[in-house]
Amino acid sequence: MEALKNHIINKKESVRASLIKLNKLGSDAILFVVDNNNILLGSLTDGDLRRGFIKGLGFENTLLEFTQNNPKFIKHNEYDLNLLEEFRQNNYKIVPILNYSGEIIDILNFRTRSTLIPADAVLMAGGEGKRLRPLTETTPKPLLKVGNKPIIEHNIDRLKNVGIKNIHLSVNYLAQQLEDYFGNGESKSLNIKYVREDKPLGTIGSILLIDHFEHEDIIVMNSDLLTNIDYFDFYKFFKESNADMAVAAVPYHVDIPYAVLEVNDNNCVRSLKEKPRYTYFSNAGIYILKRDVLKMIPENQFFDITDLMDRILEMNLKLLTYPINGYWLDIGKHEDFKKAQEDIKHIKL
Repeated sequence: MEALKNHIINKKESVRASLIKLNKLGSDAILFVVDNNNILLGSLTDGDLRRGFIKGLGFENTLLEFTQNNPKFIKHNEYDLNLLEEFRQNNYKIVPILNYSGEIIDILNFRTRSTLIPADAVLMAGGEGKRLRPLTETTPKPLLKVGNKPIIEHNIDRLKNVGIKNIHLSVNYLAQQLEDYFGNGESKSLNIKYVREDKPLGTIGSILLIDHFEHEDIIVMNSDLLTNIDYFDFYKFFKESNADMAVAAVPYHVDIPYAVLEVNDNNCVRSLKEKPRYTYFSNAGIYILKRDVLKMIPENQFFDITDLMDRILEMNLKLLTYPINGYWLDIGKHEDFKKAQEDIKHIKL
């Protein structure tokens, strides 16, 4: 990865070489000093070099004599969200990610990634988009452009921004176009894989075609949504609630233009509400679930996400809703697509 390479320098490199690398990094100017096995030894900034020169060190000294020996770091898959928030609030801009042996395997740059959510993601992208024809006759709906890029790419980029690296696309209709567009995800520093249904498997059944998930939690979503949902807050809510599954929901308001009488079983009036508004929450097509929940899905059978919710409730497991307070639009019809083209000019994704 280019970002990782740019921020690493071997302890045997010269002071001059470190200055050249720091100068190229601009506002991201920090280096992580490593040994020959890429094991983290310390960090190095312009300030560290300046303080070293003031103390009498020179270009002939080793990098380790300038290095900060106890840099902050994150252990891969062993961190918690509160730690990441603490780093961000304390203005740490760039933090190395280490594997179990202390080797740097990635870099968290808070300018390009807001957090690291330890989850895999599955995007359902196999539908024909019949209601959007003729637009979808030769183009799969997820690849229809909203603004300057396809609908699905907005969603993938937002998942990347919160540290999701493993993304699976469930494809079917005009699948080759999606595979050609994203490839293996290398251009976005992601791992993108594909599964294809041989027959319709419903809105969640195809997830069993995925042979491996790295993480215990999985984000599942429809690929034709335009939303700025706060994934960090959604995931934090899911974990802190110890839920088995969480469903993002959007408020739907019903305004009654008349006074409403509330009565008991004997038709006795209990209260009177003048032109009330009732609020319901509708399924937004974005879910977080524990990997163990997948055991409830039958193999090679048509199975919808609502069927999975029913089974979770039948098993007395914990199913929660998470209200989306930001923007959300399901692009299903021509009027939705037209609205999305206008909204994208004004919302921040």
